[in-house]
Amino acid sequence: MGNQGKFKGLSRRRFIGTIGGGVIFVVGAWKLAPDLFSDHQGTPVKTGSDFEGQNVSVWVQIHEDDWITIYNPSSEMGQGSMTALAVIIAEELDADWSKVTVVQSPAEPDIYGVGWGGRGRGSMITVGSRTVMSYYTNLRQAGAQARFVLLHTAAERLGVPVNELSTEPNKVIHKASGRAMRYGELAKLVKPMNTVPEIPQEQLKHPKDFRLIGKFGHRFDVPSKCDGSAQYALDVQVPNMVYAIIARSPVYGAKPRLTNASQIRNTPGVVDIVELNHGIGLITETIELAINTQPKLQIEWSKGNTADNFNSVKAFESYPEEADKPISNGDVINALKSGVKSYKSDYKNDFVYHAQQEPMNAIVSFSEDGKSAEAWVGTQAPGSNRSAIANVLGIDASKVNFHRTYVGGGFGRKATSDWVTEAAHLAKAIRKPVKLLWTREDDLKYGMFRPQSLQRMEASVDSSNNIIGWKHIIVGTGDRLMGTGSATPYYAIPNQHIEVRNIDHGVRTKHWRAVGHGPNKFAIESFIDEIATDLSMDPLDFRLNLMKEFPRAQKVLKTVAEMADWNTPSPAGMAKGIAFAERSGSLSACVCELAVDRSNGRIIVHKIWATLDAGIVVQPDNAIAQMEGGILMGMSSVLKERVTFVDGMVEQSNFDDYQILRADEIPDVLEVKIIDSEERPTGIGESGVPIIGGAIANAFATLTGKRLKHIPFTPDKVKSALA
Repeated sequence: MGNQGKFKGLSRRRFIGTIGGGVIFVVGAWKLAPDLFSDHQGTPVKTGSDFEGQNVSVWVQIHEDDWITIYNPSSEMGQGSMTALAVIIAEELDADWSKVTVVQSPAEPDIYGVGWGGRGRGSMITVGSRTVMSYYTNLRQAGAQARFVLLHTAAERLGVPVNELSTEPNKVIHKASGRAMRYGELAKLVKPMNTVPEIPQEQLKHPKDFRLIGKFGHRFDVPSKCDGSAQYALDVQVPNMVYAIIARSPVYGAKPRLTNASQIRNTPGVVDIVELNHGIGLITETIELAINTQPKLQIEWSKGNTADNFNSVKAFESYPEEADKPISNGDVINALKSGVKSYKSDYKNDFVYHAQQEPMNAIVSFSEDGKSAEAWVGTQAPGSNRSAIANVLGIDASKVNFHRTYVGGGFGRKATSDWVTEAAHLAKAIRKPVKLLWTREDDLKYGMFRPQSLQRMEASVDSSNNIIGWKHIIVGTGDRLMGTGSATPYYAIPNQHIEVRNIDHGVRTKHWRAVGHGPNKFAIESFIDEIATDLSMDPLDFRLNLMKEFPRAQKVLKTVAEMADWNTPSPAGMAKGIAFAERSGSLSACVCELAVDRSNGRIIVHKIWATLDAGIVVQPDNAIAQMEGGILMGMSSVLKERVTFVDGMVEQSNFDDYQILRADEIPDVLEVKIIDSEERPTGIGESGVPIIGGAIANAFATLTGKRLKHIPFTPDKVKSALA
């Protein structure tokens, strides 16, 4: 990459500022290769000045006219983190936000990554709603330390003690003499500093003094997405580029044998055919030719990993037997037996497709001398993608010039490297820039899905209506992907046993927005309501009692109940349901009000109220948008979305038979309230997904007296329940 020569040889300790907030300054203008000082589409950064600017740290570049460029390490896929992380740095730097521009950082995890969960080495993967909460402390340090250096530079220049100086947006002020220096002036005067001290917590801004964090503000990426200038990987065109699609195995794990290779190779415009372990790569001069030629490939397939007769609907028949296998937790067994009342219920969910707007695609170019490569990818995992390309091509990752583009939706699917690896294999074969595209049909037929599973719930209560035993067995295919969200940390329930029992069907599964929280919280919150209803207790009061040790969680529930006027009966033909969830450290709750068209089995959600406690929220307006999007995406999965397998193959192929929520199905009212907090930031992007399933199921049960226990709640299931 253009900047790697400048970073090579610098130790992790030397770059402590990249994740710990330190700043490395240089004398004069540090003129790196143009690609670092351009945006992720390769066009010059527009700062209002032709002056290239000074890279005063690996995070910040200051220009002579006071424009500030901030480097964004996260993948921008519509969630707004590109703006939020820049706001964090700008806050402590005391930057004038009207003069800030944001560009994607290089794909350098050792520099721009952050360690999670004690894993040590930095990672740039954007998943799990972790970005803001993981970078928050470090980037506050980065901004504060940059400000520290500017203050000390100004003190030396003005000949005054540093403690007499203060800052205003893009200025250092000496109030006693009335003098001031602009950041653009100071950037050219800074001297080399090998180390910058960590700024003590008490010297960072108090939340009450924030100018940017916690304020409603505009997202950096929205204007270009509105005027069409934003570039996604699909938009990128490079000289001498050819196109590729891959005919992939209809059953996972099957290997191909092409029987008419000569005929295909002799087709005008066909550049090459590349055999892969799981398919046949077809490289052509135009994408139209590739699409039209693919059906002509005559391929014989070996037996796959997915059972040839695998039927996802029938697979559910074997899950109860697996769920019935005994546990060895004596305390839970005794608690379940000793209660005055016992409860047992099964809930199910089907496979779900990510349905991201932009299907998988990438451009990879391998040099003729085989020593370097270049790639353009919209990805959630730039560091691992870059390494994957290097591994395929047999070169060092430092030799891969990796361009990061906007991501047209990811939801976990683009945190992998499978499609990027495919593009690298094709580029290796022909030594030209290859643009690989997955059609929507490819993306569904050979997709990775949220696992299907059965949730076996059991509980017992004592004479005071307290839950004293709790058992949650999850059976399905997807292993650890099925377990997230199964814990109940804010419900004070003793004697719990939670277990995942995996059955490998050979289906490719993957993290889907909120991972297992969607189906698990649907089951938990539905089961809680079942128990409350049987005990003739109000579902809200029942939950608040379970939360008696957690006033912060109680506040989330109480607030949404107030918003929805919970105790006021709904209009005739409607009912309300409530649900609570925690995800990525955030607490959220939801009330929905719905009706049912009994003639066609359609559930009509009219109103949704939601609350969120996510600690300090960097951008409240965007947090609300994320909650709204998560709720609607969750609602889509609860009411409509399902992938089914017959004879080992996916039945759905496009949005005509894989149904998603439509515009006319969006609620009339969707109101979200952010609860003020000075706690550390927690994750937001997935918090809306887990709360909607239980709320819909519980409202339906209140309205009809019937329970829906298998998502999605399709019209046929609704009519069956009502019958």
